[in-house]
Amino acid sequence: MAGMRLPVFDRRRAGALLPLSALEAPLGRGGRAFVDWLAAAGFSVWQILPVGPVGADGSPYWVRSDSAGNPGLLDPAELPAGPVEAQFLADSSGWLPDYALFEALTRTHGGAPFWAWPQELRDRAPAALAAARERLGAELAALEREQYAFHVQWQRLREYARERSVRLFGDLPFYVAPSSAETWAHRELFQLTASGEPACVGGVPPDYFAELGQLWGNPVYDWHAQRREGFAWWVARVGAQLARLDLLRLDHFRALAAYWSVPAGAPDARGGAWHSAPGGELLTRLREAFSDLPLAAEDLGVITPDVLALRNEFGLPGMRVLQFAFDGDPANPHRPYMHERGSVVYTGTHDNDTTLGWYSHLDAGARHLVDLYLGASGAASLEALTRLALGSVARLAVIPVQDLLGLGSEARLNIPGTVSGNWTWRLPAGALTPELARRYAGLNAVYGRS
Repeated sequence: MAGMRLPVFDRRRAGALLPLSALEAPLGRGGRAFVDWLAAAGFSVWQILPVGPVGADGSPYWVRSDSAGNPGLLDPAELPAGPVEAQFLADSSGWLPDYALFEALTRTHGGAPFWAWPQELRDRAPAALAAARERLGAELAALEREQYAFHVQWQRLREYARERSVRLFGDLPFYVAPSSAETWAHRELFQLTASGEPACVGGVPPDYFAELGQLWGNPVYDWHAQRREGFAWWVARVGAQLARLDLLRLDHFRALAAYWSVPAGAPDARGGAWHSAPGGELLTRLREAFSDLPLAAEDLGVITPDVLALRNEFGLPGMRVLQFAFDGDPANPHRPYMHERGSVVYTGTHDNDTTLGWYSHLDAGARHLVDLYLGASGAASLEALTRLALGSVARLAVIPVQDLLGLGSEARLNIPGTVSGNWTWRLPAGALTPELARRYAGLNAVYGRS
């Protein structure tokens, strides 16, 4: 039962987007309270952001491990008692030993990246690793217990959501952090220098979000090496997420067709170049491993015909964002009349301003177009856009909780291309009231989503 995934696109559904980090005790009391509110409000999908261990900037897209969970999401009042179960250790043997040792060694070396460690540890000399495991035994046991607690609390929350017919919709970062358990343990699968530092880094060219492009700093993959091992690493990382979720959004999907690679050390992303990727081969392998392949594609940004062909070949739902719909182009795929049933529609995403903030910053011409389309203006535009999302033909409509609450730019979660001041928004205590739940329950029923 614990591993069974519930269908998401079997009928019209409404979801709410809220990162776990926005809640207090998210894997315990806070998470259950939010699930209760969702169910009362007629929402049957909870979309979250990646849940891996984060760095100092708090970004869930700069994770230190794909498979590990962020201990900051635990409910400290509900930690499991007793020893770590042998079954958990066995099921986690493909990633937990490397992750625990990586974390312990990182702390031992004052947070330095693995390429700055002594060479024998940097290069994973067997004798050095064995000595480190013996020396750091207590720290490793504590890290394993932490991950066991994450596993236990996650499964409890998932079962709680399932009993209330709420599906969990997660997110997989396309890349991992430069110094991470994955890059340290699988250096051959990334484009790294001899010392382990990134040789080339990921990002995107100039676009709607950033005029200099986005330079993420994550090492790009060595796709030839990934292909030689039959994409086993990718199968394992996707499998770890699908063991927790009903649906998984593959972030930066367009990089499976071609990825933007920038030489390490470049000042911005403009000096990069596109390189092809074996996305079709990878998705075929994933479909062999997971027959239902419950993936959604983040197909935003510079989307070319090869990206759309890849998404369509594998029948993956794409994204439609209403804040992108009003550029004056009647063929804009984000316009509601251009939506497809097999897609996910949003008012905005975690990378957008809140809808109220977005509307308040529109220039006069753009605001006039929005008002004309919505038949509403000012504060009424937020509800009109929410109704537009719920009324879309898209099977799944997702509304960020900030929009459900009618919050402005002060509640924005992330500004792409910036490295400070993001990911800090928290759900105000008592904001999700029974009255608000009744209001959205009515809307979700009217639009056939409850």
